Amino acid sequence: MRVVTSAEIDRVLSFPALIDALAEAFRGDMVTPVRHHHEIERPGAQGTLLLMPSWTGPAMQEGFIGVKIVSVFPENGAKGLPSVTGSYLLMDGATGEPVSVLDGTRLTVWRTAAASALAARHLARDDASRMVMVGAGSLAPFLIRAHMSQRPIREVALWNHNLEKAEILAAELRAEGLPVAAVADLESAVSEADLVSCATLSTTPIVTGAWLKAGAHLDLVGAFNLKMREADDEALRRAQVYVDTPAAKSEGGDVAVALSRGAISESHIRGTLTDLCHNPPRRDPAAITAFKSVGTALEDLAAAMLVWRSLAKV
Repeated sequence: MRVVTSAEIDRVLSFPALIDALAEAFRGDMVTPVRHHHEIERPGAQGTLLLMPSWTGPAMQEGFIGVKIVSVFPENGAKGLPSVTGSYLLMDGATGEPVSVLDGTRLTVWRTAAASALAARHLARDDASRMVMVGAGSLAPFLIRAHMSQRPIREVALWNHNLEKAEILAAELRAEGLPVAAVADLESAVSEADLVSCATLSTTPIVTGAWLKAGAHLDLVGAFNLKMREADDEALRRAQVYVDTPAAKSEGGDVAVALSRGAISESHIRGTLTDLCHNPPRRDPAAITAFKSVGTALEDLAAAMLVWRSLAKV
């Protein structure tokens, strides 16, 4: 059994290829049972344990089984540790034999960003050139690269509640040749943005609907539980809303919270990533769109399969 490190994952994955792999998976024959979700009580804090299985159906050319084990401890940031850690076990679909253990944390940031970019492929304006990245955590660089692979982004404004952290990350990304600049005025940046991506652990809305201009696309990635919010109710009311899976209607912040409060109705949600991949909508250039993700094991399996196939070619 091969152990695949984060460096190996970075070496073989690219966003155009991974986004295409996710699109194929959402159109294909994949089985994804309900994930196990357990709260872990700890003194002064609470953690979460996720078990996320998925496997390919008989119509798929390659047979694989996979399961991701993830722990989420939001207080880890204060200790200099990642909030989310995990491992991914990939098994042969015909025998159940383990073939690989992959760095689940790295796989998660890649597939999460790819899912957002896949949604934006169908929902963001074709000429989207200005992006705002809200949050400067581990997902931010991946979301920026993923969205830039799908749209002609020329400017990226990076905002974080800690401006210094945003400035440090912006400088690192500029050194890679990416057009990223830290900003202090979020309202001004969002009001000019074609695409706004949020990846935070905020417990109160950061982006308000009044800031969004006509034609903007809002990508909501953070707020993984019902106590968190990244966008207010008005942002969701103004937008044509899509979710990655139906689970987003009851899990995570933003959409699930707005539904429970009666701020939006279930009929306001237009579809899922599966719907977008099977029947892409005609994009109204003036419409505001929004996408909320909570993650799905299907994405992890598709990403792990792509890594495994790519390593076999090296």
